[in-house]
Amino acid sequence: MARTLHRFSDRGVKAAKPGMFCDGGGLYLQVTDSPGGKTSKSWLFRFKSPSLARERQMGLGSIQDVGLAEARAKAAEGRKLLLEGVDPIEARQARKMGVKVANAKTMTFAQCAASYIAAHQPGWRNAKHAAQWEATLSTYVSPTFGALPVEAVDTALVMKALELIWTTKPETASRVRGRVESILAWATVRGRQGPNPAQWKNHLDHLLPSRSKVRKVKHHAALPWGEMPKFMVALSCRTATAARALEFVILTAARTSEVIGARWSEIDLDQRLWTVPANRMKGGREHRVPLSAVALGVLERMATVRMDDFIFPGERAAKLSNMALLMLLRRMGRSDLTAHGFRSSFRDWVSERTNFSSEVVEMALAHTVGSKVEAAYRRGDLCDKRRRLMDAWGEFCMHGHATAHVVSLRQEAS
Repeated sequence: MARTLHRFSDRGVKAAKPGMFCDGGGLYLQVTDSPGGKTSKSWLFRFKSPSLARERQMGLGSIQDVGLAEARAKAAEGRKLLLEGVDPIEARQARKMGVKVANAKTMTFAQCAASYIAAHQPGWRNAKHAAQWEATLSTYVSPTFGALPVEAVDTALVMKALELIWTTKPETASRVRGRVESILAWATVRGRQGPNPAQWKNHLDHLLPSRSKVRKVKHHAALPWGEMPKFMVALSCRTATAARALEFVILTAARTSEVIGARWSEIDLDQRLWTVPANRMKGGREHRVPLSAVALGVLERMATVRMDDFIFPGERAAKLSNMALLMLLRRMGRSDLTAHGFRSSFRDWVSERTNFSSEVVEMALAHTVGSKVEAAYRRGDLCDKRRRLMDAWGEFCMHGHATAHVVSLRQEAS
């Protein structure tokens, strides 16, 4: 019967000619001729990775540094890790980084969640995203099965966590389900057995109604575009900083967070441009906003009270709070509106009263381009065309009419 382990002897190692020779159990001696005529010999451990589902090989050192007995011991250690569902190369890399790699079978769900977040956080856009993961899992999942072994998490436990919020907080519940599914998928690669109990398609979709059926999507309340000039007159009579910020939101079609965080250093008055850095944009990409004469007028008013780099400072903080514009609308007796809704007013006006292309409008709203292929080829931001659009919008908001690219009512009637 052929030996499956320890096929080599020390003499055989020294006499080995160029080639690849198996000692058994995944341990190989690799002998190669170098260009200088010297022969090099080194140890390799070949195995099938449990996490990548493909064959890998790990160098164990040259025979000058690692003897036959030590190479066999290292190969045995690798086989032991494989039995525990751990990739030996990943384990070695983790040891170098001072991180302990554990088999998911021995971990609780909370430990798997922490490991998943730590592994993926470098690829997330900001720390806030990681904090949201931790908060939702701590609030809605940990009380039910956070302390249980990840192997014990089944459909009944997932349902117990989701049923409490599925009809009352459908959007949050959907995010929680997706996060639990991702963590359990991570655990499966690490050794957890069985199907993923948080999977939606062909599983939970048979037990829970879809989010769209639980609660219809509520769009942000928007002012009809025809009422915009009258509203802007009322807004201009207000002296609060929040009123100027809301004017700027409307005139630039920007998001509230982008405006309240706007800094003077982002404004180029000569070029009539506001450049919002990528780290403050929802899409994570720098956005240039052409400034109309009316928008520049708002900046001129704020320049007279300039105290810091923030264009719209708060009374008790460096900048306005997220609630400042909403509270302003309430004081104006317009609690039926939201600041974000004015983007819809702008979009409706463009569609119904101008002939600007949808491409220009989507760029003005800083919406993400549909596909990665399309985004790769569309490198420009149509700034010149958007400048004409924003000038027309500013003219309409302040005077109820605009000249460029606007469809006349007489033309439309004919």
